[in-house]
Amino acid sequence: MINDVLNKKRLGLELSYVEIRDFFNGFLAGSVEDYQMSSLLMAICINGMSEEEVFALTKVFIDSGDILEWDNISGIKVDKHSTGGVGDKTTLIVGPIVAACGVPVVKMSGRGLGYTGGTIDKLESIPGYRVDLNEEEILSQVKNIGIVITSQTADLAPMDKMVYALRDVSGTVSSIPLIASSIMSKKIASGADKIIIDIKFGRGALLPNINAARKLSPLLKKIGKIYNREVKTIISPMDIPLGHNIGNSLEVMEAMDVLQGKEVNNSLVDLCYDLASEMISMGLNISKKEAMDMVYKVIENGEAYQKFLDLIKAQGGKIEKLQVSTFKQNIRANKSGIIKDINAINVAKLSMSLGAGRENEDDLINYDVGVRLEKLYGDHVKKGDILATLYLPSAKKIKVEDNIFVIN
Repeated sequence: MINDVLNKKRLGLELSYVEIRDFFNGFLAGSVEDYQMSSLLMAICINGMSEEEVFALTKVFIDSGDILEWDNISGIKVDKHSTGGVGDKTTLIVGPIVAACGVPVVKMSGRGLGYTGGTIDKLESIPGYRVDLNEEEILSQVKNIGIVITSQTADLAPMDKMVYALRDVSGTVSSIPLIASSIMSKKIASGADKIIIDIKFGRGALLPNINAARKLSPLLKKIGKIYNREVKTIISPMDIPLGHNIGNSLEVMEAMDVLQGKEVNNSLVDLCYDLASEMISMGLNISKKEAMDMVYKVIENGEAYQKFLDLIKAQGGKIEKLQVSTFKQNIRANKSGIIKDINAINVAKLSMSLGAGRENEDDLINYDVGVRLEKLYGDHVKKGDILATLYLPSAKKIKVEDNIFVIN
């Protein structure tokens, strides 16, 4: 059976639901080896999957674990997902805004791997913050304050977790059918009524270009329709980092600045307001303009930031103990001009080299290090201006490649 499935997909033929179910369940049970699953994943990456195959794979992923239900929580539950990028701290901002507007937020997030940061890592940079809430604790907290951000339970789409770990080391992370099944199985199993998905494309994202993003978007919506879930998508570029800060504690600090209205009119703020207004519109069944007015209101009156503080306190975090490294190093402009480009992947690699990310799932990360971009795309700079501040793991300075900023 194993070789038959591999040969069919190698030839670009369509697999049946039973073939997909038995092969992937065999992998979960241990009867299909890693190298055999890697072969199938590569064949899928090269030859693709039909929509029916993607629907089948999504069902197999969902059925591999628990399906959470939040019937005891009043209101429409709207979830948000991002396909990942450099400096993407949107969940930390969008969640409190949406909850402050009266839409319950139950968010299960993951850790980062490679160059994409994880929401759970960022929250764990706050001393004491608990990410391992059980269902009873989740239900109690969302009833009390309207928001929970916790890690994915071990029993939620466990097959996806196993397959993703193999995708990461087999060069198949960017496969659109595998991305679609992975995202939607987790969102559906986690009990959301409606889902907004931020699809990122560019050199700092999983998807290389806007055409790939446009191919993924309708597939996600079709899967949602099968399970009676409304799915909306936002397609956003990830060639340059999102916001100023890259690194765990640094990104929490920037999220706090946005929630307090200290940052305005940049790509991070614009995207967060867009995502939040979509979620509020879906959750309250109002127009996006009405929802956007609510977003501005809870930022201006401080309710969004207070909701963030309530979230951190409820899960044991001590925000006053959040810290960054005291060892710093500056990157300065070597000429005057306008910043025409900031290479997201090179910023991510620099942050990784400082210890802010992990290459393997069990690597330890340094929450206190990272990169702050002091200048953003389009800014005018003079020779000698500070372009970025590095937060280092020690007093030892590092050599920085001249491959991040383009000034003309």
